[in-house]
Amino acid sequence: MLGMKWVLVTMKGGGEGKMVLFKSKMKWIGLLGLVLSAFSLFTHFLLAHYTDHHSTILSPDSITIFSWRPIFDIPPHLSSTNRPLYRRLWGPVRRLESLHPHANPRANYEEQKICNVSCSSEYKSFPYLYNEDQFMAALAKDVKIVKTLPKNLKGARKKKEIPTFRVPNSATPYFYLHHVLPVLNKHSVVELVVYDGGCLQAILPPHLEEYQRLRCRVAFHALRFRQEVQELATRILNRLRAPGRPFIAYDPGMTRDALAYYGCAELFQDVHTELIQHKRSWMIKRGIVKGNLTINSAEQRLNGSCPLMPEEVGMLLRAYGYSWDTIIYVSGGEVFGGQKKLIPLHAMFENVVDRTSLATTWELNKIYGREANLVDKYPRTPPSVKEEMKLEAWKTSGPRPRPLPPPPARPKYPYNIEGWWGWVAESDNEPDSTVMELRTNAHKLLWEAIDYTICVEADVFIPGFDRDGKGRPNFASLVMGHRLYQSAASKTYRLDRKEVAKHLEEIREHLYEANHTWIMSVRRHMRRNLLDGLKEDSARSKRLSFLSFPAPECSCLSSESTETLFHGSSPSARVQIPAALRVTHPCPAWMETDTSSWPRDKESEEDLDDEDNAMSSALFFRHSSDGNNESGGGDINKEEGTPMEDQEELEGGER
Repeated sequence: MLGMKWVLVTMKGGGEGKMVLFKSKMKWIGLLGLVLSAFSLFTHFLLAHYTDHHSTILSPDSITIFSWRPIFDIPPHLSSTNRPLYRRLWGPVRRLESLHPHANPRANYEEQKICNVSCSSEYKSFPYLYNEDQFMAALAKDVKIVKTLPKNLKGARKKKEIPTFRVPNSATPYFYLHHVLPVLNKHSVVELVVYDGGCLQAILPPHLEEYQRLRCRVAFHALRFRQEVQELATRILNRLRAPGRPFIAYDPGMTRDALAYYGCAELFQDVHTELIQHKRSWMIKRGIVKGNLTINSAEQRLNGSCPLMPEEVGMLLRAYGYSWDTIIYVSGGEVFGGQKKLIPLHAMFENVVDRTSLATTWELNKIYGREANLVDKYPRTPPSVKEEMKLEAWKTSGPRPRPLPPPPARPKYPYNIEGWWGWVAESDNEPDSTVMELRTNAHKLLWEAIDYTICVEADVFIPGFDRDGKGRPNFASLVMGHRLYQSAASKTYRLDRKEVAKHLEEIREHLYEANHTWIMSVRRHMRRNLLDGLKEDSARSKRLSFLSFPAPECSCLSSESTETLFHGSSPSARVQIPAALRVTHPCPAWMETDTSSWPRDKESEEDLDDEDNAMSSALFFRHSSDGNNESGGGDINKEEGTPMEDQEELEGGER
């Protein structure tokens, strides 16, 4: 028995030894795994640091705006601003280089004292978007502005004893002088209610020209967005310009109101056509639109009354010579028709960005300020009285058997009814805006302020449409007017949509394989409308909105241009400035001092136009690297050209 116990003890002790040995092996294996993991992480960080260091050395001109955005590299044709191709695509308009902004008073005019009686102190509408202190300081020499009414007039306002005027759209000076001014002199205060914008007619008599310049000082100098909005807009601009490359700002202008006003419903499909028609019916009932509900959208498009689709704008830019890696900033909110309307533009240009891709959600939320939390985002509608009576009758219908209750309705989830598209299948009447929709509309004002700043500062601006839902100048028109005032020579394409529609109809059967003749005609149209578009806007847009065309009242000519204009020996020299601008006022001496050091290229713009003759066709989409287009330039003079590599042909044609 003792031996047996000893054997058992020995066997037990051997088992414990094996267990201890097994545990020690597991510890060593775990330790080895930790060491290998640490070594792997160290190697990864070392390689990442080594790769970043060498990529910075090899490519100093590349930058990643965000980790999910493409890298904006500087292509060879943009490495020098003196190359003909660069000047043709991004250079200033030569005949407008001598036009400068000058909205300072040029004569003595009576100072007016205006008391601010708007509801900004209650609803914070003005300071929500603009810098109030900057506005008051900038106009201190022109207009006396106060934030609140004097104490003796506050009580009158609460009692609604202040005279109120509903200002009609484009009111004449006669209205203010003979209706408003006598009441203002009598009561010391009046309240002007402007519902539809444009409280003063665009074109004023010649003796009121100083007030036109006051308009420019108000719109382009005094009105500044509040600091948070301006800082975010500047940050986005810096991110766009960080690679050292120019960029294009594009405003689609595709709003539901504008599409309904001009009858462009058939350009869309499914629910969007129904939404446009519903809005047009609403406009007809209120007298905004005079015409039939059903209208031929194809004819409207050919007449130039409908917006250019993003696909069509992309084709124009590609035909003009902009390469597939051009940076394009899309302004505005959600494009009507959804993001699918932007898919062709993304296919033609790799670097299509917008506000949401260049700013984080935290940065956008910061400009909203403190907002109250909405507890019930989608409040449930209470059951109708009829349904309650049915349910009560079923409960008190007597002993069983009794009829079964009606089946419950299909549950409606928030994502099924959210937005302006959720009511179409349920009702013919558009519901009132919810609290969240009203808040989103307020946020859109801030988004448009950011887009406005970026579009004004862009190297090139191209609009898809320049009219709003009432036939008046829209966001794009105001941007073009600001650019005409601030930097008239910057490239702003004022396209003739009727001519563009004709060009596009010519290649409708082979949309993405344009020939040399078509491309050259498109380029001539776009170059010609850089100046000819000013003539059309001066006759069409200015009479509706002065700020969409603030020339010649708010512009001046440099002394060199003035001498050329009045003392030029040749007829061609006398038409250096387009006649539509009618600018004759010379710039002051201090402005000449600032601009004398600017480099001026002696080469005329017409010389650059002749450099395109060696080019035949362009490919609207980026080439794949399968080597299928190695045929060279053998067919470059054929009318029906085949697609070829655009960038190499552009550079070859400019040499």
